[in-house]
Amino acid sequence: MSSATSPLRSRWAALIVLSTAMLMTILDGSIVTVAMPSIQSDLGFSPAGLSWVVNAYLIPLGGLLLLAGRLGDLVGRKSLFLAGNIVFTAASVLAGAATTPGLLIAARLLQGVGSALSSAVVLGIIVTLFTDPRERTRALGVFAFTGAAGASLGQVLGGVLTDALNWHWIFLINLPIGAAVIAFALPALPRERGLGLRSGADLVGTLLVTSGLMLGIYAIVKVERYGWLSGRTLTLGAVSLVLLAGFVVRQATARNPLMPLRILRSRNVAGAYLVQLLTLSAMFSFQVIVALYMQRVLGYNALETGLAMLPAAAAIGAVSLLVSARLSQRFGERAVLLAGLVLLAAGMAWLTRVPVDAGYVTDLLPAMILVAGTGLVLPPLTGLGMSGARPEDAGVASGLFNTVQQVGMALGVAVLTTLAAARTDDLRGSGRGEAEALTSGYHLAFAISTGLLAAALVVALLVLRRPAPAPDGVAQDSDAPVHATV
Repeated sequence: MSSATSPLRSRWAALIVLSTAMLMTILDGSIVTVAMPSIQSDLGFSPAGLSWVVNAYLIPLGGLLLLAGRLGDLVGRKSLFLAGNIVFTAASVLAGAATTPGLLIAARLLQGVGSALSSAVVLGIIVTLFTDPRERTRALGVFAFTGAAGASLGQVLGGVLTDALNWHWIFLINLPIGAAVIAFALPALPRERGLGLRSGADLVGTLLVTSGLMLGIYAIVKVERYGWLSGRTLTLGAVSLVLLAGFVVRQATARNPLMPLRILRSRNVAGAYLVQLLTLSAMFSFQVIVALYMQRVLGYNALETGLAMLPAAAAIGAVSLLVSARLSQRFGERAVLLAGLVLLAAGMAWLTRVPVDAGYVTDLLPAMILVAGTGLVLPPLTGLGMSGARPEDAGVASGLFNTVQQVGMALGVAVLTTLAAARTDDLRGSGRGEAEALTSGYHLAFAISTGLLAAALVVALLVLRRPAPAPDGVAQDSDAPVHATV
């Protein structure tokens, strides 16, 4: 059935299934953070080993997204989505039943694999289902909401489940959700036939990009322990860059490339990826740094921190679902994206002045409201990032978009937390009090985030362009996806 002629109700039912699956995997990235102390005391993790509860999930997730996206194009995006959710749900049960550190880390690794398989193809399915520009804008608003609000909701849910039950339930909760997603995806998602493995089974390219991405993400997540200029970090980073450069060369010469480089020829697509990298490097730190400030300086507990972040999630959701699509239709995606970046930069700049004894309403709530700009940034950014995908490339474009997202988040957390910690240590050494030293370190992180968002704004102004109008029934420009039959 053509996506353009399938009933609107069916397309939105499919979107609900896809968004629920994405929300589940995004929640799993943040829900575990508030339960880390309980996991450590219960299973006997060492401080260094505890970090692998997070890293074992992030490394396969970021490293396999591009490969998984291409596999979706080759074997069918629906099939890969279902397989990923089955792996993720089974791994969640294994994690919830874990009784040793090794078993939990192995389960988290499998969760990362399953999450990569399913989330890599979600955007590809959405853009082939929603070919009408207005419908697609609204659909991307829903998708953006699940991504932007998921981390905040994860902190709240993690606190509630850990306090009311125990840490095992932060994983076991995925069993009924995952089972429902699989059950409803079978009838809701359209059937499609992949291109076949021979159309893009680039084994050399697969090895280069997967090893390069995993090695690079591993180097990033271990920066806090080894430092940016350590021989270990520099060596791993250099090897990762060599592998990824080799992958690009391979894609330019391979008969059936894993990632056709034509995807990046579009000015809007390449620009959107760069804006996304800068924006998420800044904004994912909002979740981490603000939470650290609330807990370590203001003395909030995990549940109070999650609840304090809820206004941001509510504001993002309201803007994503109710405002972003209408503004994009009236003023264009580029204009809405620019407005959102201005709001985000203002929110981060506001946080550079938070005091040691901040009041929530006067010092933190204004920033929570300004972060609603995320709801203006992510939907048009997603639309522009996917605008160069042909039907046969929608999966790999989706995987590439999500890969840039994961790398941006990992870089943001690594850079900002290490710089904030270094600033705090320097001030402690000079005799400053703990709370004052921590707050000054967080001020530095917020200032750098503001600079990253300003850089994203400049890139968006100089690189992105508004697509030229087109007659009815015709894609907006050469960057727009061709209507797919799925």
